[in-house]
Amino acid sequence: MTERSHVLYAREPTLGIAEFRRVLVESGLGEVRPVGDEARLKAMLDGANLILTARLDMEGKPLIGVARCLSDFSWVCYISDLAVSAKAQGLGIGKGLMDEARRQLGPSVAISLISMPDAVGFYERIGMKRMTDAFWFSRTR
Repeated sequence: MTERSHVLYAREPTLGIAEFRRVLVESGLGEVRPVGDEARLKAMLDGANLILTARLDMEGKPLIGVARCLSDFSWVCYISDLAVSAKAQGLGIGKGLMDEARRQLGPSVAISLISMPDAVGFYERIGMKRMTDAFWFSRTR
């Protein structure tokens, strides 16, 4: 990215599997997401009812970030993926996606997520409150 690059944040009704996979891999989340299972990636995208993207405002509008969310649009939204390409990390793209989520959802909807250990500091820096009472059943595959 250059200093002259502008980022476009938007809600996209659909997102291509290849673009989604690429950003997951480039962000580092590919290590813990099923990037080799196209059917599962498709199901993940199809199951999300709020997909927010960050794209460079240049020819081809390359995808550099994505937030994949599940929400009732009334009470809560769960951010299941927040991925930013490594080349764009540290430039405010993740915060921009979270700001866009808050803008899209409005003040009546809480936002929750489960952070990767390396990202905890990011969420604290953008003002999210750490919760201690979360519970989890692990996947078996």
